[in-house]
Amino acid sequence: MSAAARLLSTSLTPGNDVPEVVGGQGVWFELASGQRVVDASNTAAPLGHGHPAIVEAIRRASTAPVVNEGWRWREREQAAEELAAIAFAGEDWVGGVRFFVSASEANDAALALCQALTGRAPVVTRERAYHGGAGLSRDVTVQPQWHGGLSSPSEVAPAPRLATVHELPAPAGARVTGQVDPTAGDEWLEEARTALGQSAAVILDYSQGGIYHSPAYQDLVAALAVESGAYWIADETVTGFGRVGGWFQFQRGGTRPDLVTLGKCMSAGGAAAGAVVLSARVLERLAGSSWQSYSTYRAHPVAMAAIRAHLRASSTEGIFLRANDFDALMLERMSEVARRHPSVARVDGRGMHWTVELHGPDWRTWRGQESAPVATQVAARALEAGALLATSGEQTSLFVAPPLVVSEAELGVVFDALHHGLEGVDELS
Repeated sequence: MSAAARLLSTSLTPGNDVPEVVGGQGVWFELASGQRVVDASNTAAPLGHGHPAIVEAIRRASTAPVVNEGWRWREREQAAEELAAIAFAGEDWVGGVRFFVSASEANDAALALCQALTGRAPVVTRERAYHGGAGLSRDVTVQPQWHGGLSSPSEVAPAPRLATVHELPAPAGARVTGQVDPTAGDEWLEEARTALGQSAAVILDYSQGGIYHSPAYQDLVAALAVESGAYWIADETVTGFGRVGGWFQFQRGGTRPDLVTLGKCMSAGGAAAGAVVLSARVLERLAGSSWQSYSTYRAHPVAMAAIRAHLRASSTEGIFLRANDFDALMLERMSEVARRHPSVARVDGRGMHWTVELHGPDWRTWRGQESAPVATQVAARALEAGALLATSGEQTSLFVAPPLVVSEAELGVVFDALHHGLEGVDELS
């Protein structure tokens, strides 16, 4: 008799005691232990868990035929139209939409399309970026512990890349703890110009690695891309659909991307989904061609129904604006976190997505360790106090990103738990 197969998993709170979720409603998880905790780090659930609009949409779509991407399905076309009309309202540069199963797949396809259009193979991202784990999206994931290889206490070679990847400095100044933005000067511009001149595209995200949006940085990189003939991709996988206030972060800058990639929160947790939104300029460039990119489960009827329900609920109930409403409160509470805890090295964030970085080994050199990382220790204590926090797999970083429907009282639970967690490691600093 063969042994039973064991599930291989990647935990966002590295360690042996990973909590088992058995249910959820609103912003709350129910654990196998019977404990109810606030879901404080889940960017895939902007409407929380069990939102009636999402539940009803999935129920109705469950009777739909399995219509793959090669056949027309009216609701797929309606989802594209509503995405443009609601989330991209007023953005008259939008030209077309293609749906994907995930943001990883969307980023891979977008980068490959840019390679085909330019005839260039190299691509550009910014330091500490994460764009997914498939194909070219894995290539531009430059956080070392997430590059598709292994995290281990022993030295492990990183997985080889499919394309040359150039890294730009990141706008890593911190809103709360005051670290200086390394891109404020112009010392990096000439090297960036050279890299973009060789590359098919530059892809920027606005939250990964605790690096948040800088309109000035976006506009400068966009100008360099235009000058060098490279395409600019805005990866709004995390920050889209209201996570940091408003529909998208790129809208805070003066420039507009050639392509926008989406995923994670698109369907409000109803089904796996991603998308690439192409500008009219790119669509015109494709005239007379066919973007040969096909998949069986892209734009599945359940995903399309969930996306449409999310768009309607978020716009009607004003959920996409709630992060703006909470921003001042979150800034105040995060400033208190930085003041009270000597274990905290850096705090930055916008709206309803914040990163708390602790003192410890540099993220550039960490590959794994046998004992629980300091961020995992904080998350374990926070769980005891009623909030499930994620560490994003790094030894010293936690992120705080509850559903957008969270109440002020529920945020109080999150911060009480965060304080409790940090108190356990303050003496190590």
